[in-house]
Amino acid sequence: MQTDEEMRGESSPAARAIQDHLNSGADGGLVLTLTSGKGGVGKTTTTANLGTALAMAGQRVIVVDADIGLRNLDIVMGLESRVVYNLVDVIEGRCSLHESLVRDKRAKELYLLPSSQTRDKTAVAPDQMMTLCEELRAIADFVLVDSPAGIELGFQNAIAAASEVVVVTTPEVSALRDADKVIFLLERDLNTQARLIINRYNPRLVRRKEMISKDDILSILSIDLLGIVPDDDQITVSANKGWPVALERKKYVSRAYHNIAQRLLGYNVPLMHFQEVNWPERLRRLIGL
Repeated sequence: MQTDEEMRGESSPAARAIQDHLNSGADGGLVLTLTSGKGGVGKTTTTANLGTALAMAGQRVIVVDADIGLRNLDIVMGLESRVVYNLVDVIEGRCSLHESLVRDKRAKELYLLPSSQTRDKTAVAPDQMMTLCEELRAIADFVLVDSPAGIELGFQNAIAAASEVVVVTTPEVSALRDADKVIFLLERDLNTQARLIINRYNPRLVRRKEMISKDDILSILSIDLLGIVPDDDQITVSANKGWPVALERKKYVSRAYHNIAQRLLGYNVPLMHFQEVNWPERLRRLIGL
């Protein structure tokens, strides 16, 4: 049986603001920055899959790798061989914005603006990122910015133009502490109320009290929940192959990303009912059965 929270789905002032924007026909798309505080929580994979799910829902989406010097989003999306220009090239005038965008032909209207591997975060200033995002939102419904981990200059660049910030965390004490720091900075410096994606959630470990529960995470961080992504080996397998799992709607974990995308579009989608995954089922998923 679903709880009252699950029956309501995700409804918050931020969600209503997005829906109002989409319904108003306002000029320009929404800039969503995905950040974390702590590295290694699956932020880049979340960006790739959420961007894919939004594009499959009929939105024109541009995903931006803002982690200058540590480019990874192109690899997760399987587009690394097609990268010619990057974000820094656009800002420094070596190419046009349209020349830098890499189209993902597997999902209609999904584009990547890759980062630079040879420059560092000082190559871009927050005002330059704001100007770039203004150009991007003029040609897209959603601009998803993959922020570098931490709270230094790269983080400041990534949140500079954000219409909304989504914090990605895992149910680990260190990740939650860093997420709490990011949420504090967003509220203090930008007066921005972020929303949360909990990644790698394992209900079996939660029941055994070996993992922090959803309710405890929300109590600690005190922000709205956008969605939960279950712990599933298929995410790692798909990232290594450069094939976002969201492209395969039939896969169980793919539903999590498509549900989050629907919530961003303003739909009242209940949280997933998490399945218990035993070793035979895990093996079947790994070999694609």
